[in-house]
Amino acid sequence: MQTSKIYYDSSKRGLAIWEELKELLRYRDLLLILIINNIKSRYKRSTLGIVWTMLNPLLYMTVMTIAFSHLLRMQITNYPVYLLTGLIAWNFFSQTTTQAMGTLLWGGALLKKIYIPRTIFAVAAVGSGIINLLLSCIPLVLIMMMTHQPLYFTWWFLPISILILAGVSLGVALILSMIAIFFADIAELYQVLLQATFYLTPIMYPETILPEKIQRFIMLNPIYDVVKVFRGPIYDGNLPSFYSLCTALFSTVVVLLFGWWFFTRKADQISYRV
Repeated sequence: MQTSKIYYDSSKRGLAIWEELKELLRYRDLLLILIINNIKSRYKRSTLGIVWTMLNPLLYMTVMTIAFSHLLRMQITNYPVYLLTGLIAWNFFSQTTTQAMGTLLWGGALLKKIYIPRTIFAVAAVGSGIINLLLSCIPLVLIMMMTHQPLYFTWWFLPISILILAGVSLGVALILSMIAIFFADIAELYQVLLQATFYLTPIMYPETILPEKIQRFIMLNPIYDVVKVFRGPIYDGNLPSFYSLCTALFSTVVVLLFGWWFFTRKADQISYRV
C-alpha cells in the first residue's frame, strides 16, 4: 500500500501580514475563548469582581476631581464628566497594551506545542478591553445624570470612536509584544513611558491652558486626537471636526499597519525566544 507524501513549499506562502489575518479569522472560535478567559482571569480573585471595572475609574476620577477641579474650574465645566471620559479612553489604551505583552509571554510556551496565530493574544487583549470599556460607560452615564450633563444624540458615534481607539491600541500592542520577546525590560520601561504620555495627553486638563509651543508638541502625540474623538461626542455633544477625525484615522491606520507588519515579520521567531 502506497502512501502519498505531502510536501510544504515555503515559496508558495503568501504575504505574511495577509496570511496572519486569514489564520486569525480561521481561529476566531479560539479568539473568543481567549477573550472570555481574559475577563474571567481578571476578576476571579477579586471580591468585587466585574464591579471593579466600574469603580476603578470612578475612584480615580474622585481623587483627581478633588485635586484639580478648583484649579481648572474656570476652564472646564462639569469637570468630573470631562475627566472620566478621558480616563476611560486612556485606561483602555494603557491596560490593553500592557496586557498584550504579558499574555504573549505567558502563552508563548503554547506556541511550541501547537500552531495558533501569533497575533491572537494581542487581539484577545484588545477584545476583552472593549468589553471592559463598555462596562466603564455605565458609571459614566450615572455621573452624567447626577451632574445634569445632557446625554447627546452624538453618542451614536461611540462605536466609531471605540474602533479607532482599538485600532491604535492593537498596533501599539503588537509592536510592544514583539519588542518584549527580544528585550524583556521593555515591560518596566513602558510603564515609565505610559506615565509620561498620560501627562502629555489632555486628559485631566484642556490643552488651551498650555503655551502655544507646548500645544504643538502635544499634538504630535498619536493618542491626542484619538482621545478627542472619543470625548467630543460624549462631553461636548459635537462630532469630531474633519481635521481631528482624519488625523485620528491616519494615526490609527499607520500605527496598526506598521504594528501588524512589524509583528508578523518576525513572528516565526517567537517560539524560539519565549
